[in-house]
Amino acid sequence: MSAAVTIHQTDRLGLTLFLALIVHAAVILGVGFTMEKPKPPPNPDRTLKIIVIPQPVKPEKTVKPDFLAPTSQEGDGAILSKKKPTVAPSPVQARDIPVETPVEMPADIPAEPIEPPPPKRVLTQKKEAPRKSPSTPEKVSPPRKKKRLSAQQLIASTNREISRLTTELDRKTRAYSKRLRHKRVTASTQEYKYASYLEAWRRKVENIGNLNYPDEAKRRRLYGNLVLHVALFADGSVRDINIKKSSGHKLLDDAAVRIVRLSAPFAPFPPEIREETDVIDIIRTWQFRSNNTFN
Repeated sequence: MSAAVTIHQTDRLGLTLFLALIVHAAVILGVGFTMEKPKPPPNPDRTLKIIVIPQPVKPEKTVKPDFLAPTSQEGDGAILSKKKPTVAPSPVQARDIPVETPVEMPADIPAEPIEPPPPKRVLTQKKEAPRKSPSTPEKVSPPRKKKRLSAQQLIASTNREISRLTTELDRKTRAYSKRLRHKRVTASTQEYKYASYLEAWRRKVENIGNLNYPDEAKRRRLYGNLVLHVALFADGSVRDINIKKSSGHKLLDDAAVRIVRLSAPFAPFPPEIREETDVIDIIRTWQFRSNNTFN
């Protein structure tokens, strides 16, 4: 009686792992993958168009023509016989051709040949240029020296140029002022838009005048009235200031002009004034009073 064979649990696990490895190896080695190459795309249909252009057939040249035409022309083949081309003279040519009447010569007088007159000979003589002797050197004129102007001459020239430019500027200013549209405004002006602008202008000049009353006029106790003309542009800037009537004191006249210039610039013209006026001429009487006020 043989002894019983006992299988240990560890041997059973190893046998199972061995069989599993054999099965996996068979599956892995038996199954394979093949990479297919991508097929190239089909060639697009390409067509080539061929255009045949026939060459123009050149006419055959006549080797020996019967006649030469006055211009390059081709016959139409209607005339079968050979005919010499004729060219009718133009009216101008036919008119210019003189018609000679035949002259009958008597039979006993032999005709003598007429000889043409001998050509005239023209004798020309070439003038030779005068020869320069090598011994005499050419005279070279010395360069002229520029005259230097003195200081007085420079000042006089500058003053003349300034005077010329000033005259030209005055002429252009007068021509320009003739094209401007002027509006005269006084204290008696009744139009509201001009009267309102004049009142605002007066208040500003009066305030500046009281703040800048001339001290010398206070010390000397000078007072008086003057008529002042002030021209204003549309932007409120001063164009011109003139004394229409003097106060009798140059100090007061100059002070009035200075006060107006200190007050500038003034308010621009309103749109309703701009539409019809370029320059406003304000004429007003100003007073330097004994209580040291300006109005």
